[in-house]
Amino acid sequence: MGLLAGITCGAAFEATLKQKVQEWSKNRSSRSLAQMQGLPLFIPFLGISAGICVFLAAGLEIFSFPTFLAYTISLPLTLFIGWLVWYQLGKLLGQLERGGSKAIDLDAWE
Repeated sequence: MGLLAGITCGAAFEATLKQKVQEWSKNRSSRSLAQMQGLPLFIPFLGISAGICVFLAAGLEIFSFPTFLAYTISLPLTLFIGWLVWYQLGKLLGQLERGGSKAIDLDAWE
């Protein structure tokens, strides 16, 4: 169930992120892309994180970890990795805003 929740919320996250970036690119409003990391984008991200936390805990429970210990391990791990991903997303959106799509092209060595 955790994996299913993570995938479902991931699809919602992707759609919301694409919509926000398309709105920004059409309007080029004074509001920066990094500031668009608001509640509509954060709610699906929380769903992804919760699904991953449940998935990790279930993986530990398979190896006979008690439920409490499994969640004690998976919750801090998920929170830390989630924070890192959210921080990186903000930096990436800032890079996109400053340099356009060429700024985040990983295949170009120019």
